[in-house]
Amino acid sequence: MRDLHVKMIAKELNLQTWQVNNTLNLFDEKATVPFISRYRKEATGSLDEMVVAEIGIRAAKLDEIEKRKETILKTIEEQGALTPELKKAIEQSYDTNELEDLYLPYKPKRKTKASIAKERGLEPLANLILEQREREVFLKAERFINDQVPDVEAAVEGASHIIAEVVNEHKPARDMVRNLFTRGAVIRAKLVKGKEEEGEKYSDYFDFEEPLKRCSSHRLLAMRRAENEGILKVSIQIDDEPAIYGIERLFIKSKGEAANIISNAIKDGYKRLLEPSVETEFAHKSKEIADKEAIGVFAENLRQLLLSPPLGEKRILAIDPGYRTGCKVVCIDEHGRLLHNETIYPHPPQNERVQAMKKIESLTDAYKIEAIAIGNGTAGRETEQLIKNIRFSRDLKVFVVSEAGASVYSASKIARDEFPQYDVTVRGSVSIGRRLADPLAELVKIDPKSIGVGQYQHDVDQTALKATLDSVVENCVNTVGVDLNTAGKHLLTYVSGLGPQLAQNIVDFRTENGKFVSRDELKKVARMGPKAYEQCAGFLRIRDGKNILDSSAVHPESYKIVEKMAKDLGAQVADLVQSAELRKKITLQNYVTDKVGLPTLTDIVKELEKPGRDPRSGISVFEFDPNLQSIKDVKEGGVYPGVITNITNFGAFVDRLFSLANKLW
Repeated sequence: MRDLHVKMIAKELNLQTWQVNNTLNLFDEKATVPFISRYRKEATGSLDEMVVAEIGIRAAKLDEIEKRKETILKTIEEQGALTPELKKAIEQSYDTNELEDLYLPYKPKRKTKASIAKERGLEPLANLILEQREREVFLKAERFINDQVPDVEAAVEGASHIIAEVVNEHKPARDMVRNLFTRGAVIRAKLVKGKEEEGEKYSDYFDFEEPLKRCSSHRLLAMRRAENEGILKVSIQIDDEPAIYGIERLFIKSKGEAANIISNAIKDGYKRLLEPSVETEFAHKSKEIADKEAIGVFAENLRQLLLSPPLGEKRILAIDPGYRTGCKVVCIDEHGRLLHNETIYPHPPQNERVQAMKKIESLTDAYKIEAIAIGNGTAGRETEQLIKNIRFSRDLKVFVVSEAGASVYSASKIARDEFPQYDVTVRGSVSIGRRLADPLAELVKIDPKSIGVGQYQHDVDQTALKATLDSVVENCVNTVGVDLNTAGKHLLTYVSGLGPQLAQNIVDFRTENGKFVSRDELKKVARMGPKAYEQCAGFLRIRDGKNILDSSAVHPESYKIVEKMAKDLGAQVADLVQSAELRKKITLQNYVTDKVGLPTLTDIVKELEKPGRDPRSGISVFEFDPNLQSIKDVKEGGVYPGVITNITNFGAFVDRLFSLANKLW
């Protein structure tokens, strides 16, 4: 079965079977996606983390299908209805719709009109009608009159219910209707009577109609949200006539009483059973597609946000702006530790502007502040203008930082554990400052759904959303790498091979024994087994440790290779790091083995160029375009500086296009 799955995945993803097989073997060995894509390139053919993850997803889906087939086969066999042909069809199918169609006639059902008719002994009559050999069906139906079937009309009606169910369970009929839905389904939305005012924000959909295949994900999700709120009635429909005509061609082979009865049963079965069933199927399918698109948008936005340029280890004055309640000001050191906090009131109603400016100036001098971070929420623009009017004794860069999710962090257990003696306002300000220093380290503390960079994130499949966003966070953390001696528990949790318990054990070990001086010390951490060490070691960095390679992405398993490279050149490892000329003399082919190939060796040499290099770009201060005074100055085809706060399938949200003085409120 594994070989078949490997071939199917390879075909779907346009890969070689050996790439898929090796990747699945690594998953079986409990390897993580970041580890496989970074340190096992020879095994996978240098597949990136997206493809590696997709192989795992496809394999898990195929495993689920296999389990479903086992359940289906067992259920049908218990009924004594499993023929060799049916068994073969089920075993060979990997289409979930096809599987369920094959299972449908044998699937245990609640009481239906058809099952009641069968209990009354009308199934032979239904079969007789379907055979279409008898001309006088009503005459034959007299034989089926009994205590529960009072007359011929009741007998034929009961038989018709059975035929309607047969139509619904007929695989060719279902496939034909599906095909019509695929080609021509239309999604329609109608306002629920009396909901005009309540649903005003959905007014675009009060009388909406569009081919389903052209309906964008954000429109579909908007309609489904309105439907859940009781504002709209949403349906997916096709033209009934071609569907009924197509089914009739499948079942009706003659003229007369039997044909008329079957025709009426087809119409009933289609409208009551088959069409609603396929509509539900397409509703789920279209929602899944829309969910996938929306989750993809959210994932990419989150990835870009997490990999935002960090300011680095600087002393920062952070401000959480406000009007009536004032601006919360904190000073944090280069390690993100809180040095000072207080509140200033430069805006209405207090208007203590001069006092606030003097206070900010004195704090920057007292705590040797190197940069200022201002939250972009309420009063953010006014506060930025205030700060830029202060004449500091030295050059201080001012950054506007997104507050999205800061309130969630400040009220969280993580924040309470970090600052138990301070209230939420202080914690929120500290978070703003830390976001400037290292967005990734700070944002991982917040549920990604609270950061607000997606579209309709509350309407999509929450399980799929969480899995995708967790994967994005994991990939970002491992792409950047983590400082073993400064990272908190929450950041360490996302490192390949770790988790909450091992992350906590690392923090505890650091508290008890001081800073790590080598990666090898990780083996002393409680519950750090060989597999966990293998998975995490390459992503954890130690600056100024015993081994210069501990600050790099070179995995400890490759240290001997680097040492041999240095020895062959008559040098030390440190010399390879410091001398580009020495690195040019390395002939990679000399170090290829059956386990280590050119991809890994190339990565090693790149890492020697700048051990522990942060892959994130450098940060820059935002500057307004002085020529942009109002919306009238924005010209088609022009390029202007602005801050994109969110990207969706229906456009980008751009903030800070105009300065405060020229902002059109």
